[in-house]
Amino acid sequence: MADKAKIAILISGRGSNMAAILYASKLPDCPYDIILVASNNAAAKGLELASAEGIATFAQDHNGMSREEHDAIMHDAVIRSGADYIVLAGYMRILTADFVQKWTGKMLNIHPSLLPKYKGLHTHKRAIEAGDCYGGCSVHLVTAELDDGEVLGQTKVKILPDDDADSLAERTLFAEHQLYPATIAAYVTREQNPDWILDQVRKRALALEETLERPSFGAPAWRVGNEKSGKYFAYFAHRHFGENGISLFVKTSGSDEQEALLDADPELYFLPKFYGKSGWIAVRLDRGNTDWDHVEAMLAKSWRIVAPIRLTKLIDIANEF
Repeated sequence: MADKAKIAILISGRGSNMAAILYASKLPDCPYDIILVASNNAAAKGLELASAEGIATFAQDHNGMSREEHDAIMHDAVIRSGADYIVLAGYMRILTADFVQKWTGKMLNIHPSLLPKYKGLHTHKRAIEAGDCYGGCSVHLVTAELDDGEVLGQTKVKILPDDDADSLAERTLFAEHQLYPATIAAYVTREQNPDWILDQVRKRALALEETLERPSFGAPAWRVGNEKSGKYFAYFAHRHFGENGISLFVKTSGSDEQEALLDADPELYFLPKFYGKSGWIAVRLDRGNTDWDHVEAMLAKSWRIVAPIRLTKLIDIANEF
């Protein structure tokens, strides 16, 4: 099993979601460890539970401090803990844009509605008053805009005829306790998930001009040009072409570039058995630390090698302005 993701949880009160995540982390094969529980409230009950379970805790009351000052202290505590991710679990503070930016793609939150419905407060009351059949909860990535990040998972909760906001909230909390740990586990292991990796490659390949996807020898692959005369510039290999693991094949300028890449990082690159002699290089995508900007650049370079001259000329002209 790969190294477990290290998670810091921020709370403000009793920490019921924190407890659900913490105890889920004790299950066999859970892919994350809780290494810190921190709070803006030194009296938060959740700190006692975390400490009793042997988890490091930290508290810094926010009274009398600017939001920027407090966020800087919390950020420093998380960094010192060695955490890879932050999970917000009833953390009743609006975070500064600077704090959020530092943890882009690495900070999760749970919200008691089926986002994008009912961002903000009083979600259960609003769902009932709107006549909805379901309330629910959503786990999402944290962005500078409140409750607006990518939704990673949701659970619906039936609204009963006699429900009020309190009764719906109580039942939704049960759903939160199931959804949050499972969604965290899926998110921290996404870079070993072949479907997720393929989606990342696909959206980057198809963003290039006049690109279409057409399987080749059973593998997802991408061509540039029209349907009849297009040329392949990328192949996705997962149990294809006699290769193990997950990798992306892209075109190089020739053997000199192949050798230079292999010498520069033999853990990242290898010569694909099926295509290596034709100037292709394989980029490993299942190491758990993929640099997607680099993958995007490799796709663009490979695309350019085989793209029609009319397309590359247009891009060169556009880049001059």
